[in-house]
Amino acid sequence: MTREHYPSDLTDGQWQIIRFLIPPPAKCGRRRLDRREMIDAILYVNRTGCAWRALPHDFPNWKSVYTVFWRWRNDGTWQRIHDALREKVRKAAGKKPTPTAAVIDSQSVKTTESGGPERGYDAGKKITGRKRHIAVDTLGMLLGVVVHSAGIQDQDGARLVLQQLADRFRRLKVVFGDSAYGRNGLPQWVKSTFGWILQTVLRPVGVRGFVVLPKRWIVERTFGWLGRYRRHSKDYERTPESSKAMIQISMINLMSRRLAGAKT
Repeated sequence: MTREHYPSDLTDGQWQIIRFLIPPPAKCGRRRLDRREMIDAILYVNRTGCAWRALPHDFPNWKSVYTVFWRWRNDGTWQRIHDALREKVRKAAGKKPTPTAAVIDSQSVKTTESGGPERGYDAGKKITGRKRHIAVDTLGMLLGVVVHSAGIQDQDGARLVLQQLADRFRRLKVVFGDSAYGRNGLPQWVKSTFGWILQTVLRPVGVRGFVVLPKRWIVERTFGWLGRYRRHSKDYERTPESSKAMIQISMINLMSRRLAGAKT
């Protein structure tokens, strides 16, 4: 690396973990670009929230960087890297690679003036934009994410996330959520469709102000982790697929740092 270091850059420890998970470069075609530099540029956008065109000039050309982001989004590379790191994090914590419990929640965020598809109005939060619906394990690691219109109610959007989990986690037995997930017969649908228990965690009766609720704080902490990456301050992406990929990239950075720190 000939340029100055940015705080968002991969450490050497992170690179040693990620380098074996990225696809090999093509053997023919244009001049090969440094894969580590490309990932550093994507992480710079993710962490600082800048536009692709505003990438500093000491990174590769922004069009090349965006093309790598776009291709890896479409061919599932970000998903594969994320899932491999999540299994490593779980093993490092003394857990099995796949979970038996999950926690689900959503977050409504504004979109920019470019809008794009899957945009709606959340009457409860009074936000026009999209909703990030995520499920995490008991460590707070991401299991599934769906980005959809903010106008879709939690109990309806949850079905999209739970379907993702059913396709990939055979050991899952229980899912925790807030009271919104107890509506419209969702617990009964989950039981009959997947054989899981959907357990709602309610606020104590008569308690005012902030209170830490069992299990629900785990997914709220994950949203807090994502909030450290400024690309998530709004939904700046034109498509829900790009929004999902940016969330996965944030978690890839978080998990690789955790693993690199554990090795050190």
